[in-house]
Amino acid sequence: MRYSTIVLASICGAASIIGGAPTGAILDSTIYAGNWLESGLEQVSVDRMLADIKELSGPTFGGRQTGTDDDHESATFIADRFSDLRLHGLGASSLENRSNPLPEREWKQTAPVVTQTIQRDPLLRIGLTSDHPPLQIGSDFLPILDSPSAEIFAPIVFVGYGLSDPAQGLDDYADVDVRNKVVLFLRGKPNTYKGNAAHGDKERIAREKGAVAYLTATGPVLTPYELRRGVTGVPTAFYAGTDQGPRLPGAWISTDIAEAIVQSGTQGNQQLRDLQSEISKSGTSRSFATGVTARLRWTTLSSPGTLYNVLSLIRGYSPAAQETVIIGAHRDHFGRQGGLMFAGADDNASGTAVMLEVARVLASAPSAPKRSILFVSFSGEERGLLGSRLYVSQPIVPLTSTQSMINIDHAGVGNGRLTVGVTGLDKDVAMEAGQAAGLSGQLDLFGFFPGGDHVPFKEAEVPTITVVSGGVHPHFHQPTDTADTIDPDVLKTVARYVLALTWKLANEP
Repeated sequence: MRYSTIVLASICGAASIIGGAPTGAILDSTIYAGNWLESGLEQVSVDRMLADIKELSGPTFGGRQTGTDDDHESATFIADRFSDLRLHGLGASSLENRSNPLPEREWKQTAPVVTQTIQRDPLLRIGLTSDHPPLQIGSDFLPILDSPSAEIFAPIVFVGYGLSDPAQGLDDYADVDVRNKVVLFLRGKPNTYKGNAAHGDKERIAREKGAVAYLTATGPVLTPYELRRGVTGVPTAFYAGTDQGPRLPGAWISTDIAEAIVQSGTQGNQQLRDLQSEISKSGTSRSFATGVTARLRWTTLSSPGTLYNVLSLIRGYSPAAQETVIIGAHRDHFGRQGGLMFAGADDNASGTAVMLEVARVLASAPSAPKRSILFVSFSGEERGLLGSRLYVSQPIVPLTSTQSMINIDHAGVGNGRLTVGVTGLDKDVAMEAGQAAGLSGQLDLFGFFPGGDHVPFKEAEVPTITVVSGGVHPHFHQPTDTADTIDPDVLKTVARYVLALTWKLANEP
């Protein structure tokens, strides 16, 4: 893809460097850092964050799907918020080129993308009975969001986990003919299987075996990790994101619907739970033709668009100012799909609001920190981390000078605890920040988290800290993820912790 980097907006405190000289900086940062942080933590405003979440997740921005006009408008909103924090008289920002460029401290990054939107009234009908009604979008099924258009009527074949790896003794397609059929496979993989089980691989295998479409579902037997995450049998919004040739139309169906299909199978009263348990423990195939038909019908609209990262900097004052702490949060979500709007309040208007509030509080400090702090509003996270991968490929600050990257995601719902993943840093750093914020008893520290905008930084050997509100997020990738579900206390806890963590990383020796 072609990329561009364009000067955009700025953010600076009273002691920020303008023209290279600190103004009013307090150079004894050991005393200053601790004293100011106490007052800074008290400045965190829950009301401001709730207002930002309500705005970002409201109809104005239409779910902020990457590459759409709605995403462009949300990027402008972030840029204007950064602009509001500038204290040296530059005018309001926009996402357009300007004849009088800003100082080269602040940027936007853009990349071309293709947006894909499922048009209104998609249809999925399962022939469980002669008069069985169409499934309900949202509760019973959701088309895979980058699925091609569908006009299909075909029998369903259950293919276990949808894997074909004879070398490991597992081939869910060995004893069934799926040519011109719709395959149904479970998400995940058997406990005994050591190979890769990515969704894209399962789709590719189904296509190579001659299937014309697929259905996928969460099995009734959940892993301990899934139980901790609060995974349910309800389908969720999802991009397959595969680049492995032509795509198959596909939909995520509820566990209940998958159970009904299996139980109606020609082999008798099959129980999906029993089948999943047997396959998972033994690794043996239990595939069969169900005798049930599926009708899939929807239209997918594809159009060119532009991804926008929005960035702004508080420049440090010391000789260590070239070293930079990055605070990132993705603002994109799924937009309007199949007649539903995915508002994305918790995911991730909440993390975006926390980032904006931390920027506001830091910009109001009487002095800049030792190190610079770069704020990045990523787009494209839901599309395979496109925005963070764009940044890492074209970093504003050299990655070798990037001291750490803090990623904030899902910051508005949970049990009051914080889940913190740390890579490349001593976990004591994360714990000490919790102590400074009065939250040490609420932290659960882990190592690497496998998903999120921190991943490209970790792969580039930049230390990362991921902050997620702990506990179950019941509206994950659902149209019900709206502003009225946000817990103000959880939001405040995350913001206080991120502020303390940022200040510690920006000022430690």
